[in-house]
Amino acid sequence: MECEKINAYFITALSETSPQALPLGAACIASSVKHNSLTKDFFSSSLYAFSLETCTDAKVISEKIIEVFPNIKEEKCPVCMSVYVWNRNILTDLVTILQKINNRLIFICGGPEATANPFSMKNFDYAIVGQGEESLPLLLHSLFIKKTDSFSIPGIYCPKKEIADTKVVRSCQPKVDTLFSPYLDGTLDPTSYGGALWELARGCPFKCSYCYESKGEKTISYFPKERLDAEIDFFAKKDVPQIFVLDPTYNANKKKALEILKVISKKLPRTFFYFEARAEFIDREMANAFAKIKCAVQFGLQSADENVLKNVNRSFNRKVFKRNVGFLNDSGVVFGFDLIYGLPGDTFTGFKKSIDFALSLYPNNLELFCLSVLPGTKLYDDAKSFHLIWNKEPPYNVIESSTFPEKDLQKASKLSFATDLFYNAGRAVPWFMIIVTALKESPSSFLSDFTHYLQEKNYLQKSVKGEEIQKLQKDFVSKKFSEKRLSKLLPAALDLIELNGALGLCSAEGKESVISLSYHPDDLMSGYACDLHFFSANAGKQKNKTRVFVGNDGPDWALVK
Repeated sequence: MECEKINAYFITALSETSPQALPLGAACIASSVKHNSLTKDFFSSSLYAFSLETCTDAKVISEKIIEVFPNIKEEKCPVCMSVYVWNRNILTDLVTILQKINNRLIFICGGPEATANPFSMKNFDYAIVGQGEESLPLLLHSLFIKKTDSFSIPGIYCPKKEIADTKVVRSCQPKVDTLFSPYLDGTLDPTSYGGALWELARGCPFKCSYCYESKGEKTISYFPKERLDAEIDFFAKKDVPQIFVLDPTYNANKKKALEILKVISKKLPRTFFYFEARAEFIDREMANAFAKIKCAVQFGLQSADENVLKNVNRSFNRKVFKRNVGFLNDSGVVFGFDLIYGLPGDTFTGFKKSIDFALSLYPNNLELFCLSVLPGTKLYDDAKSFHLIWNKEPPYNVIESSTFPEKDLQKASKLSFATDLFYNAGRAVPWFMIIVTALKESPSSFLSDFTHYLQEKNYLQKSVKGEEIQKLQKDFVSKKFSEKRLSKLLPAALDLIELNGALGLCSAEGKESVISLSYHPDDLMSGYACDLHFFSANAGKQKNKTRVFVGNDGPDWALVK
């Protein structure tokens, strides 16, 4: 007679409600318990994930968990949690509440926060350092099957029993060809999240000191081709609309990267992919391969200062970076950049120069972040030598450094908000550099002025959307052109904002509109409009109403007769 299985609950909090925040880490560990020979016949894995966008009240969440898993109130069973920077506080509160409801529960944590400092996780009974697919089944087998807490498992620690001078070691690295896919075994259903996170490999060849990977494996272990092919077929069958590829450097191995892109183009032509890559490894062949699928590629530029990047163990060649990004522009690939402010050795002036370099390459988006001194990273170990002062609670943001005082970090934060609003949310990519060039200003100078403008209008840190953003853009641009005595260029500038805004809205949401323009839309969308001085002097005005609609090949326009 088959014995009744012990419930193993896997609980995590997601940073947002999106496929990018899908609980892949927790699902991988739950899947390992399903398949490991030590646990598969004795445990039943159940996954529960909640979004912090929906609720941040630990008591309310605990009630929901009990509603979903009523037996958790009385069972002696493991409750496993994936702990990250963004969910540490609420999961800690959740453990306190659940412990009061049932003191027989065994709480186990894993993830980056547990790996960084297992003895700081005082609310938990056990903490797993490193990857847990092998160590958790060993722990569960010892506790519930052998019924002993006397064991020696690499990477397993008891936070409540810290021993002085304990040398923390990581769990045994699982072989990727022995791991099961949480998608293929039913642990995760991507249709519940509107997309998927996809893990092609583990490890990173780079050791950027601010990243958790700085102390991880120095080699990349690729999942077997058979598994990836099966997952591709699964995604195709499910008609998954978007997939975020988790590999920190997708194109680290050119041959494998090209092979996967070729398969994607054949089997998942309707799915939109998001990749993280290194610009240093982009060539024309890689750019053309990206161009054959629906995708966006994000590059961690972080800074355009070679000396600053050396401080965090990154290399940078401005000329090579610019050339390789040019291949993407030539091929029509959508791409974006990340920048970090507060890096060791950087300054507010240097940060603005990085913005100027980044925007000069016409990225589709520019994401700006404050440096986090994450426990468990090399930067955390080196922070004092760089004279960094940072918040010791999540998200561990830097407060000041010897080169980036607190007041400048606050200015950088405001500039980042303004840049995101104007450039990203405002869909300014097609016309931003045209306007900045006409004003003979640098991007960072223009955006700094926009920051002050927002502050005067009480819009800093305010939630602004859609038409309100475009109004702010047009009002600010009008102000700038008036100050520079370039009012004759303003009709063309405002037309570019209006037309591209309508096209962007049509592309993103399929929304049609009728707009009023001073110039013919065909002229505005021609190459001549890239030079506002030339365009305004030579293009004849033709006031009109233009309809923007979804055409056969995407957004299109036509004059309203």
